[in-house]
Amino acid sequence: MRSVIIPVNEGGFLAATIWERSDAKAIVLLHPATAVVQGFYKGFAEYLFNRGFNVLTYDYRGTGLSKSGLVRTYRVSMSDWIDQDVGCITAWAKAHFPELSLLAVGHSVGGHAVLLSTATHALQAAVIVASHAGVTSTIKRTTEKVRVWCVLRVLAPILCRIFGYMPARRLGLGEDLPAPVMLQWGRWSAMPGYFYDDPHWNARQRASEITLPVLVMGFDDDPWANREAIARLMEPVQQAKIERCEIRHAEFGLSSIGHMGFFRTRCAEKLWPVVGQWLESQCPD
Repeated sequence: MRSVIIPVNEGGFLAATIWERSDAKAIVLLHPATAVVQGFYKGFAEYLFNRGFNVLTYDYRGTGLSKSGLVRTYRVSMSDWIDQDVGCITAWAKAHFPELSLLAVGHSVGGHAVLLSTATHALQAAVIVASHAGVTSTIKRTTEKVRVWCVLRVLAPILCRIFGYMPARRLGLGEDLPAPVMLQWGRWSAMPGYFYDDPHWNARQRASEITLPVLVMGFDDDPWANREAIARLMEPVQQAKIERCEIRHAEFGLSSIGHMGFFRTRCAEKLWPVVGQWLESQCPD
């Protein structure tokens, strides 16, 4: 395992960690969720490494180790993460491991990147975990629907205006975020089709053009990425070879999984092999 700094053409850098082995069967790019740093995925990355993969984790610009100075100085948006950061990390992996097939695991917005980044065309296959169209109308519990609506539509615009960034840590919502990320997220959440309805971004066309095999994973106790929200996300994806996997946490003897739990070590023994075996099945013979 070693740390690398990858310059981004549009400005800034990505702080990444590479697990590499001489006998790797492929390299897996791990695209993180919003406000989640790469350290959260360390256990899962080591698991994949021990299964024979090279693994590359990173932080989006303005978060984690991929920032220098104050968060408020970063003017990157969520679509910039998908277009520029994901494109940059994919190009680096392809350049440094040209002999290996590229695979990806995307968590939440990282799954959006799999569907929408033009860099996806370089992938052999991908897994998206707990990714959904982030509209509040699909949230089933009224209290959670109201809470998310208030954060995205009320608190975020006010706090971003006051502080120049989203002070998510103070609210117990993960990493602090650049204001353009949070504001774009809020605007998308107000659109019935989420980013597919953004007139400034051709998200629907992008999703309709991917053709690779994709394993779509959801969890029955995820309050946000529920079945309806996942279906809305995947609706334009018609050419890809989709496999759907909804995990019922009780059937695996787990007290909960939710939106974040899959990558926690309590799921390592029972759930990580689902992804590990699927990724192995996508490697060239």
